[in-house]
Amino acid sequence: MTPAVNKRAVAAAFGRAAQSYDRFAELQRLSGERLLACLQGAAFAQVLDAGCGTGAFSRRWRELGSEVTAMDLSAQMLTQARRQQTAHRYAQGDIEALPFASESFDLVWSNLVVQWCENLSRGLGELYRVTRSGGRIAFSTLVEGSLPELHQAWRAVDENPHANRFLSADAIARACPESRVALFQERITLTFPDALSAMRSLKGIGATHLHDGRQNRTLTRRELQRLTLAWPQRAGGFPLSYHLIFGVIERD
Repeated sequence: MTPAVNKRAVAAAFGRAAQSYDRFAELQRLSGERLLACLQGAAFAQVLDAGCGTGAFSRRWRELGSEVTAMDLSAQMLTQARRQQTAHRYAQGDIEALPFASESFDLVWSNLVVQWCENLSRGLGELYRVTRSGGRIAFSTLVEGSLPELHQAWRAVDENPHANRFLSADAIARACPESRVALFQERITLTFPDALSAMRSLKGIGATHLHDGRQNRTLTRRELQRLTLAWPQRAGGFPLSYHLIFGVIERD
C-alpha cells in the first residue's frame, strides 16, 4: 500500500499543470525513452497509454503504427492530448478501476503514473486484466529515495514533509502480478540553475505534495535563503535526483 492518495487532488493538480506540462516534462521524456528501450523494438497492434498526460508517448506509439487509446485521470490532460491528436481514442479513467473490457490491448503502457495508485497491486492487476494473452505491460514508477536534495533542503526550513513518499523496490516487486516480470532500476538526475527552478519543475508537471494534502505555502525570503544554502549543489547547479523502476510484465 502507498500512503493514502486523494484521487480528486491528484486529478486537480495535474489539471492545473496541463498547460505547462510539456515545458517541464523532461523526466517523463527520459523515463519514457528508457521504458521503450526495455521493449527492445517490439511492435503492438493495440496500445493503451494508461496515464497519458498530454499524450507525448501516445503519439509515439501512433507513429510506430499502433492503434492507441489514451487514458488519463485528468480531463484537462486529455483535452491537451486531443488537441494534439495524439491517439485514436480517448478515455477518462483511473488505473485502479480501468473502464475497459478484459484482454483488450496488446500493450498496456504506463510511464511514471502508478506511483499515484493507492494500492499498487490493484493498479498493476488492472493493467494485467486488460492486457491480452501474450501481450505485455510496460510501466515505470518512482521509488523510495527519490528527491533526496529536496528533502535535505527543506529540513533547513521546518520539519514538515514537503514531497511525496514512494514505495521501496521490494514493495514494488511484491505488488507485481505472478507472471514473468523483468524489473530494472535506474537513477536520473536533472540539474537546475537555482532552487526555485527545481521546485517549479515539480509544480509544472503537477507533482505537488499530495499524500498529506496540498500545502498553499509561500516561502519567505529568509526561508528561501536557508533552503538554497542547504540544497546540495553540484558544479554550481541544483540537482533533483529520481530513483526509478522500469517493469515489463508478460501476460500469460
